Amino acid sequence: MPVEITKRDYSLVGLDTAAAIASGLSAAQWYACPIPRKNLKELMKRSDGPAIRDTAIWLSALVTSGVLGYLTWGTWWAVPCFIVYGVLYGSASDSRWHECGHGTPFKTRWMNDAVYHIASFMLLHEPTVWRWSHTRHHTDTIIVGRDPEIAAPRPPDIPGILLDIFTLKRGAKAFRNIIIHAVGRLTAEEETFIPEMERWKVFLVARIYVAIYAAVIAACFLTRSILPAMYIGLPSFYGGFFTLFFGLTQHAGLSEDVLDHRLNSRTVMMNPIFRFIYWNMNYHVEHHMFPMVPYHALPKLHAAIKADCPPPYPSCWAAYREIIPTLLRQVKDPTYYVVRTLPSSAKAVPYNHETRFVTAS
Repeated sequence: MPVEITKRDYSLVGLDTAAAIASGLSAAQWYACPIPRKNLKELMKRSDGPAIRDTAIWLSALVTSGVLGYLTWGTWWAVPCFIVYGVLYGSASDSRWHECGHGTPFKTRWMNDAVYHIASFMLLHEPTVWRWSHTRHHTDTIIVGRDPEIAAPRPPDIPGILLDIFTLKRGAKAFRNIIIHAVGRLTAEEETFIPEMERWKVFLVARIYVAIYAAVIAACFLTRSILPAMYIGLPSFYGGFFTLFFGLTQHAGLSEDVLDHRLNSRTVMMNPIFRFIYWNMNYHVEHHMFPMVPYHALPKLHAAIKADCPPPYPSCWAAYREIIPTLLRQVKDPTYYVVRTLPSSAKAVPYNHETRFVTAS
């Protein structure tokens, strides 16, 4: 008799949530590559300098491309200007909200908070929701039923992934949640990770977002032009394709329900432009294993632990030569995943490997 695969429940309130807690996978002890304490302490040092420099470049390029877009509006020259503006707004903001949410890029706290809130708005992220969501993602990385940020559940939603090239699926969900929060409610899943004392912030920020977007829409009607929306709102969609492109390299197609980031995360070598847009998040195994190391120190962290990790992917294209066939295969066989092989120099074998995918005859 053929084996029937039982579809897993990726929600945070279902059977797999209870199973993850019962099996000890939730809030568990994760493997960490051995590194001398002194070296790790040095890598974790925060400094305002690199982040101020990179943020100044980012914001200057954003303003410059936006001004050029305005001056060339109505001509074909506006297209490349707004492509650059859109990528800086809708894609570069992804790594900046992420890193500043960890509080590591800047030594000065208010600088982290300022960039975090600005970048969150650009990415259609509500800052309080995503601060707690991402905390859970790091605590229970790719643990089914616990991680709210699994980008490619099995079987993967291929049409949804394609829609998110222009942020259409993610954007629709974001706006729906903003409206829900603006009227003073949370979703059932959000109630599992947002503390009671933080919820007023969610409702307040959602109402501010609604007011801003309403003002943009009004400006478009008053000027009889979509130009205001080209600067606020629409760039999250037309410029967000790198958010998906980089984001899928992080975990898509890899193992679920393991307590070893070497098995469920990818480090991908990228060119300097990509690394600037992505703020070194291509060193993703390293980031998950030691999340308090600032983005500018991740290359040094990579060098320090690489002998204990699978070899990094030499390029994005190499990563996608694995990701695309894997996702397509998982549509029909959701039990399939890529097994990362550790080098002979690794200090420890993988542990707590995925074992709880349910089957029924």
